Amino acid sequence: MTDKKIKTLLVDDEPLALRGLELRLKEFDDIEIIGTCANGREAIKKIRAERPALVFLDIQMPGFDGFAVVKALAREEMPLIIFATAFDQYAIKAFETHALDYLLKPIEEDRLLEAIAKVRESIQERITIEQNARLINLIRSLDNPPTFELSEIISAQELPLENNFETHLNIKDRGQITRVDVSTIEWIDAAGDYMCLHVGDKTHILRETMKNMEKRLNPELFQRVHRSTIINMSKVAELQPTSGGKYQITLESGAELQVSRNYRKVLARFL
Repeated sequence: MTDKKIKTLLVDDEPLALRGLELRLKEFDDIEIIGTCANGREAIKKIRAERPALVFLDIQMPGFDGFAVVKALAREEMPLIIFATAFDQYAIKAFETHALDYLLKPIEEDRLLEAIAKVRESIQERITIEQNARLINLIRSLDNPPTFELSEIISAQELPLENNFETHLNIKDRGQITRVDVSTIEWIDAAGDYMCLHVGDKTHILRETMKNMEKRLNPELFQRVHRSTIINMSKVAELQPTSGGKYQITLESGAELQVSRNYRKVLARFL
């Protein structure tokens, strides 16, 4: 679950549908309903003024329908969109507009839980992407940006053989070599073409791909829990279930990381 409230706008021309969805969404602690709209034109103005992170958008509305709202905002910063409709024939067209999800009225409880889980995961991914972009921009802005090539980081003698994984990584930065004990790494995340190794209050940066990094590390200790995150399993302090069958991992350092639904089987060791 995200710590920050998810600003949410509800759009539907049926007052009862609006009220019903509003009441159900109040059960989610991280959903903050900032307003409701009864038509598409009102929704466009509200989205531009309030910048919600999430919009539940009815498709069938007189005048500007849900699809028209999306088209009007297509060249702007878009919120996450969840379409709602009583007619499932709109499903294909809904997803063609890149909606996050599509809910058929009357909305079932399980489907609403699944949709909110997708929202949380998408927002977390957006945060990660933005943080990584800032990190890359910082690296590029340095007077002497670090140049990390794999050939400079690890000598040929240290390349892993079959079933022989790295115990140390030698990271070269501006002529200085830092020898990092792999067992002290808490987690690793991808930032463009770079990998960020988090060790205590320090972050070491090297140029490497996620795929190659996975091959270098012992899977008994390191597991991928997200497309851009690898964790040290021995550093996990707590698991907290969230909706949709997913989990949030808290490391011994206090860092909180999300487990993507595609990597839930990793947690079988703990459960």
